[in-house]
Amino acid sequence: MAEKETKTEQPRETTVEFLASLAGVLVTGLFIITFVVQAFEIPSSSMENTLLIGDHVFVNRVQFSPPTNWLGPLLPYRQVRRGDIVVFLSPAEPGLYVVKRIIGVPGDRIHLQDAVVYRNGEKLTEPYVIHSVGDSLSYRDNFPTVPPGESSINVNADWALALPQHIDQGDVVVPADSYFAMGDNRDVSYDSRFWGFIPRENVIGRPLFIYWSFETPAGQYLETGMAQRLGILVHVIIHFFDETRWRRTLRMVR
Repeated sequence: MAEKETKTEQPRETTVEFLASLAGVLVTGLFIITFVVQAFEIPSSSMENTLLIGDHVFVNRVQFSPPTNWLGPLLPYRQVRRGDIVVFLSPAEPGLYVVKRIIGVPGDRIHLQDAVVYRNGEKLTEPYVIHSVGDSLSYRDNFPTVPPGESSINVNADWALALPQHIDQGDVVVPADSYFAMGDNRDVSYDSRFWGFIPRENVIGRPLFIYWSFETPAGQYLETGMAQRLGILVHVIIHFFDETRWRRTLRMVR
């Protein structure tokens, strides 16, 4: 007589267990978003062609943080270096997140001559730089030799007063716990030439990669009204597939 096979029924997950698992996932995700990575949208053309308006990037918030005693050996903490692209809080506009490339670290001597950057007396080779306008502005292109008063671009008033204190023999000298940064699109970048140094505590992190890129008009980030934001959302939904820059997806930021 053949033996009947018996199947053991797996216990089903209860509602309480499901909610506990979901809560764990949400807490983990919230921890990662709060302390490890942060999503950031590129709002302007100042970093073209490295980063385009509408690029959405994940920012590593940990790498430039002060090391902790218990996690220090486990996490890749390091100092901000020349050439790093960083996201930071603007020293000139409170609450505004900005992305630029670090040109000078504490102690570096910086000046521009005919739009070419010299650091510590050496001319920099910058293959990532573009000049999208092609005009010539004396203050912008010959910083800091030309006084701020001769600039046709709005120079932050506090920076205009403080700048002479940081000039030595034609160079601006980066002070301690500060950085000098500029955008890769030099003709349109509103950067350290116009508002000064980035305080160390303003640095948020380093962009890792582009997780999504969407064709976005310049100045859209200024449209903050409810109706405007709703219109943007509808546009994204309708044109998600034909206006997403698929070739930029998962591109590393360098």
